Amino acid sequence: MLDHAEYVEQAYLFDLLRQRASEATPMQELLDQLRHELLSTTRLPMAIDYMLGELRHTGMMSPAMSNLKHYFAPFQSFLIAEAESEHGRFTMPIALQILHFDAKLRAGHVASTTQEVAKPSRDEVVEDAVANMRRARSGGFFFQFETLCRNRLGYDAGLVAMSHDPMYDEAWSGWLNHLRAQVGLVDLADLLFLASEDYRRRLLQSDPGRDITGPILFGEKEGRIAFANRGKDPLYLFGAMQRHLAYPPVPRLIVEEEDRDTIPKLLRRIERLETRLKIMEQEQKESFDLSKFYQKPE
Repeated sequence: MLDHAEYVEQAYLFDLLRQRASEATPMQELLDQLRHELLSTTRLPMAIDYMLGELRHTGMMSPAMSNLKHYFAPFQSFLIAEAESEHGRFTMPIALQILHFDAKLRAGHVASTTQEVAKPSRDEVVEDAVANMRRARSGGFFFQFETLCRNRLGYDAGLVAMSHDPMYDEAWSGWLNHLRAQVGLVDLADLLFLASEDYRRRLLQSDPGRDITGPILFGEKEGRIAFANRGKDPLYLFGAMQRHLAYPPVPRLIVEEEDRDTIPKLLRRIERLETRLKIMEQEQKESFDLSKFYQKPE
């Protein structure tokens, strides 16, 4: 993974792009302006220069981000590619907001890993550091997977991008490929519970000599939450994980409902049409009285 300063600057860049994109400014001009505001000691200004060149030739950012695999994670490139697609409803402001939160999570993951290396190698300290790193990876996974669910992005391409993310190790990558084959067929809560520390504890209590071959990726808290949400709507599972793991809420497109305003407007138009029909009928019968529309002089 990159240094902590790189992800801090990435989060700052994506947040500024989201804020200033609402002013209807072209993306090329925004990147040209923002590269001077970023920290020059990082590699992000050089990445922006390459992205500007691709934008001027192709009009898209996702090919440039895909070529910069050593700097941008595959999941980041996947979000921009989905936002630039003409067939989906995933918009660029939502993608930039998700990338802003994603870069913050990556900065926190790098900070937890650095803290693990800096601390002395005592057993309790190492266990705490491993728990913090596991919690950071769990928060990143739930944030990314909930992004795929809530914004209706492709599970297959999204999980492939997540499996190549440098935030996850080989055990995580193998489990994500397994999840790619099982999602939609097996309950998500069951898959999470089987890869948790709570499942491992229950197996050891029932059979102390049993060997556990599967990867243990989630902590005991995540396992209890997954076990409590078996058979329920996955949105309840995501809500509980977001509250307890404290990762940012996933932005999503909010569709405005116009039914509340449409029905009163239709009723008013129907009343006007009824009034006009009554006046026309009275005119045909020569019984229309204009005196009720007269105004008395002051």
